Amino acid sequence: MFSDYFLPKKKLYPQLAKGRFRRLKNYLNLVFLSIYAFTPFLRFDRGEHASNQAILIDLPNSKAYFFFIEIWPQEVYYLAAILIILAVALFFITSLFGRIWCGYACFQTVWTDIFIAVERFFQGDRNQRIILDRKNNFNKIWRKTMTHLTWVVISVFTGLIFCSYFTDAFELYKNIFAHKFTYEISATILGWSLGIAGMTYLMAGFAREHVCTFMCPYARFQSAMFDNNTLIISYDEKRGEPRAKHHQGEDFSKRGHCIDCKQCVVVCPTGIDIRNGLQMECIACGLCVDACDDIMKKIGLPKGLIRYDTLSNLLDPQPQKKFKIWRLRTFYYLAILLSVCSLTLYSLANKPIVDISIAQERNPLYVKLSDGGIRNSYNLKITNKTHQLKNFTIRIVEPQQALLKIQNNENYTVSVNAESSFIFKFFVTLSPEIIAQNNESQREIDLEITSEDSIERISIVFIAD
Repeated sequence: MFSDYFLPKKKLYPQLAKGRFRRLKNYLNLVFLSIYAFTPFLRFDRGEHASNQAILIDLPNSKAYFFFIEIWPQEVYYLAAILIILAVALFFITSLFGRIWCGYACFQTVWTDIFIAVERFFQGDRNQRIILDRKNNFNKIWRKTMTHLTWVVISVFTGLIFCSYFTDAFELYKNIFAHKFTYEISATILGWSLGIAGMTYLMAGFAREHVCTFMCPYARFQSAMFDNNTLIISYDEKRGEPRAKHHQGEDFSKRGHCIDCKQCVVVCPTGIDIRNGLQMECIACGLCVDACDDIMKKIGLPKGLIRYDTLSNLLDPQPQKKFKIWRLRTFYYLAILLSVCSLTLYSLANKPIVDISIAQERNPLYVKLSDGGIRNSYNLKITNKTHQLKNFTIRIVEPQQALLKIQNNENYTVSVNAESSFIFKFFVTLSPEIIAQNNESQREIDLEITSEDSIERISIVFIAD
């Protein structure tokens, strides 16, 4: 009944394209997959009290590591800064080169490319796959079975590698190869591995171009960043039209160069016809350029009927209208990028290694002692972000006559372990003579908290009435 409301899903059989952009995609796929697979195994020495995995999101301890950068929960604004930098960089690249992120670097594109390569390996190229789907025999069963088994293996490894960014990679794979998967690995890691594996299998194996067309929000607004000088995939209509079938020895003087072979269509991973103009579904992968250039070479015509070009140069070809990287928009984006990156790096370089906060106990606000003195209670929280144990000495600077007492501590020194926080309770007492000198209900007490390499001055409020 749904066929009355929705168009049926048309299965695509992308044909293998051969050319410079196909080779570029192969090289980049290898680079991106290598980065994804081997990055969790990089090591960075942070001392004995911290993980030595270079990139790690340590959720149990609420910390994230990126080589020398460490982000604590209260520093989540750094994650916001990183997301802003990535977003502006993506918009910058899109304004210059169109949707090349989607065509070459997007996770969906890379994994779909791998799954199609596996499909092609077991089932053959486009025509063989179409014929195979029309039959029901043992040849089809074993080829399809091997295709899906390989997809499952790739998906499982994708899920495990993903989880390697959230736990120690060497420990994870050590437990796997030692057959301790169900005993030594937490249910969380197991669940996420299977979840990511399942989504990879579904998205790269079945959803494919529908993710780019219907699910990805970037496809909906990326054209807003284009202008007439953006480098996009273009069909040269002036040169190509009127199109017609070609016969050997035929003259092209009174017709267009497009021979309507549809090779640009059959190699397209999203199934569009670029000759109808730039469309939302186009991911700028350049495979249609490879296919068209190959046909032009075979029939003895110049390459470039389909090419990367700007709209202004396509409509009115002139040297000054060709693609240029350095233009006003480039400087706008670079200024924004440099500003955000500089602020983030400056903040990281000057990030405090110790966080100190003091909260006064509100119930009761103060206690009147038998000798007429008044005592206030405070909670001191010290977060030691270094990788060594630190000792902190606390003393009252002003007024000097005030008495300081740390709960369960005979001296004025407290210790905080590496990469941890601790809360200490301390008391400040003012004698009746000091209170009589100043009848104000509130006054300030100046504290000094020192360690081996830092001095902090903090003012607290003392309630006397």
